[in-house]
Amino acid sequence: MTAGFDPVLTGAVIALLILGTLLVYAATRQWYAENGLDPQYYLKRHVINIVIGLALAWGTTIIDYRLLRAYTPFIWLAGVLGLIFVLLPGVGSTVNGAKAWIPLPGGFQIQPAEIAKISIIIGISMLLSERTHNSDAPTNKDVLKSLAVAALPMLLILAQPDMGTVFIISASVVTILAVSGAPTRWVVGLLLLAVLGGFVATKAGVISEYQIKRLQSFVDPNADAQGAGYQLRQARITVGSGGLIGTGLFSGPQTNGRFVPEQQTDFIFTVAGEELGFLGSGLIVILLFIVLMRAFAIARRSTDPYGTLVCTGVIAWFGFQIFENIGMTLGLMPMTGVPLPFMSYGGSSMFANLIGFGLLQNVHASHRG
Repeated sequence: MTAGFDPVLTGAVIALLILGTLLVYAATRQWYAENGLDPQYYLKRHVINIVIGLALAWGTTIIDYRLLRAYTPFIWLAGVLGLIFVLLPGVGSTVNGAKAWIPLPGGFQIQPAEIAKISIIIGISMLLSERTHNSDAPTNKDVLKSLAVAALPMLLILAQPDMGTVFIISASVVTILAVSGAPTRWVVGLLLLAVLGGFVATKAGVISEYQIKRLQSFVDPNADAQGAGYQLRQARITVGSGGLIGTGLFSGPQTNGRFVPEQQTDFIFTVAGEELGFLGSGLIVILLFIVLMRAFAIARRSTDPYGTLVCTGVIAWFGFQIFENIGMTLGLMPMTGVPLPFMSYGGSSMFANLIGFGLLQNVHASHRG
């Protein structure tokens, strides 16, 4: 692998990590101090998560990404085993209606579904990029194999249930298929299947009551006045109260009063809205846009179909998750409990995001010049 990382992509990610660290600290310090607890509790853990994530990102860049083909079946299997393990009785812990976390010593937790995103992306990219026939496009058999690779982990995630992660993975799968040159009927069919599947899952009771209330509060914020509806209203109030320049870092009344539940995780953007204002929030959106644009440039320059598809999967993953997170904060999308990439508190999410960043840098370095 030739030396050299994309400096613009690196700079944007580092800036997001720094801003995210400040916002996580701002979201938690006041309440913890007032209750006689360590005000730096979340700050310390967030920094540890970033350090581990950066180590994983660096490790992802050491070996040429094309050699991942040989290890892809093992990575995919590890992801599936993690998803099975979390569902075993007495193993996984339930948070917000989803049995998706495995408790670890020291109060830490790991979420196998986040790591499964990586295994699915590299798995279907490998299958759709291999050419054992004369055609430049995947055959129907190739598409069916790739869908099978994605289906088992997604069914296990659906069993938790974690609809937000299922939607993100679905977006990546459909986008990779479209870019791979697969017949258009597959892409259209999968989109229709997703709509039908969501309707059937709701009617069949696969989606938990907690998640249904979130969907209802999106349509009518008064539907769950003390639960999801309250969270949505407070989020919009908090974002809007910042005005143009914000109240100042660590000086947000809404944030310090803990009016928005889970503010350091899924609703970290509300802290930016209140304390950094429209300008600060706009800067975050610009940095996230730069990450996506640099990732797109890397995918476009790659001369290897596998590298292009891996980058495409990461772009779709980041793009959909960013849109969903900021959209639900502003009341433009239903609440699905997905964190904001590179900014929200959460070890598994941070690890997965930085591994995705490492994959982008790996592809860039391998085809530089």
